[in-house]
Amino acid sequence: MASASAFARLANLWRGFVSLWISDVEKNHPEIAYENAINGMVEKYAALKRATAAIIRRREDIEERHKNESKELAQVNLDLNTAVETSQDDLALVLIQKKNALEASIAELQAELGVAVKDADGAKASLMQVQAEIKKLKAEKDNMLAKMHSAQARLRIQEQLEGLSVDAEVKALDNVREHIKNLASEAKLGAEISGTSLDQRLSQLRQQSGDVTSRQQLEQLKAAAAAKKAGTRTM
Repeated sequence: MASASAFARLANLWRGFVSLWISDVEKNHPEIAYENAINGMVEKYAALKRATAAIIRRREDIEERHKNESKELAQVNLDLNTAVETSQDDLALVLIQKKNALEASIAELQAELGVAVKDADGAKASLMQVQAEIKKLKAEKDNMLAKMHSAQARLRIQEQLEGLSVDAEVKALDNVREHIKNLASEAKLGAEISGTSLDQRLSQLRQQSGDVTSRQQLEQLKAAAAAKKAGTRTM
């Protein structure tokens, strides 16, 4: 008894593992899951179609029997009238029994035909519903797979962007920027130093000395001219 229970538990566990494995496969390959579902519905549709055909065939058989017996009843009624009019009582009695049997059979067939018509209509409605569900499922398959492929493409692009490294490019630009800044600083420093160099200061000093000497010579010339002019007036 214990071994049977253990075997049952082991079987349930195995079915659970298989179910999980199938679930994972279907998640990774949804087209397989959709195809299996569609194929299952197609098989049910085929079975329902065969059953519907059988129901319709039964309805047609009942309709045919109802038609034939109704036709036979009409003929029996004509024969019965003739037998009564010709005073053939023995034939009339037989025909009356036959008429009663036909009327009972036709009434029963009429009831069966009503049920058969309802069964056929219901089976055809179910068949059309399953057919519509198959078409709907096929359209859903195409739509969902298109969404999945689009999402996978977006994920691949995101992964590529996340894994894209621009550190080397940024570092190269940083080196270029630093070099340009250093050159600009060196040029600025050269201009500043050139304004305070010893040679430049000596040149400026000599220029100032020349200006003073020229000024002194000008003053001397002015004084000489003024003395000469004053001596001319005295004479």
